[in-house]
Amino acid sequence: MFSVVTANVNGVRAAARRGGLTWLADSGADVLCLQEVRASDEQLAAVLAGSGLAGWQVAHAPATAAGRAGVAILTAQPTSAVRPGLAEFGDQGRWLEADLALPDSGAVLTVVSAYVHTGEADTERQIEKFAFLDAMSVRMSELADRSAAGLGEAVITGDLNVAHREEDLKNWKGNRGKAGFLPEERAYFDRWFGAGWADLGRRHAGPGPGPYTWWSWRGKAFDLDSGWRIDYLLATDGLARSTVKVEVGRAASYAERWSDHAAVTAWFE
Repeated sequence: MFSVVTANVNGVRAAARRGGLTWLADSGADVLCLQEVRASDEQLAAVLAGSGLAGWQVAHAPATAAGRAGVAILTAQPTSAVRPGLAEFGDQGRWLEADLALPDSGAVLTVVSAYVHTGEADTERQIEKFAFLDAMSVRMSELADRSAAGLGEAVITGDLNVAHREEDLKNWKGNRGKAGFLPEERAYFDRWFGAGWADLGRRHAGPGPGPYTWWSWRGKAFDLDSGWRIDYLLATDGLARSTVKVEVGRAASYAERWSDHAAVTAWFE
């Protein structure tokens, strides 16, 4: 088996101080996909060098705006290709692809670390979010077609900043009409899941509600499990069939959190 972890680290240097890199190194994963790295190449290299992840192969797509966004893919094995950026969003640190060989078969696996915009209903920020989701859809169609032709599989991981269905957030009634739960956003997921992609988290967790992957730092959201499921692993149909299990790495207590997100791990045979 091999495994893939996705984690919005909420700033990799802050996560390291809170024990997040130790958690990731101890996860036993073959691939680690990080979002909101918020670091330069040099800063990321320095923090990894002082962790149990020293020596891993690192692909990193930082944002040109310092201290914002940034995605990375860490692999225990060499990658054959790395492609940062997506369409006109190439400098925003929101999309990164890495190709590696699937164990045993040697077939191509494209791993994506993605960080979708938060958005804000009825603003320019939401228009930009929709444009990014449109660009994602184009690339996802290409990857799904490749899978259908038997030429390789793909997994898109990351903080997609949309709760797909009512069971994906605790207070869905109070969030109707807000970014992250807009009908127009959720419709993208409907289309993806009808066109060669599978939601591994929901497929293996059952109907829900939850398990959630993000909780506000404020108030009692974490203690009351008042969260959102916005961190995903989306797999092409061929890869989805080989999925063994999926788990959310929710911290045992508020004090043990190292990010406002929980990591999500998928195992494949």
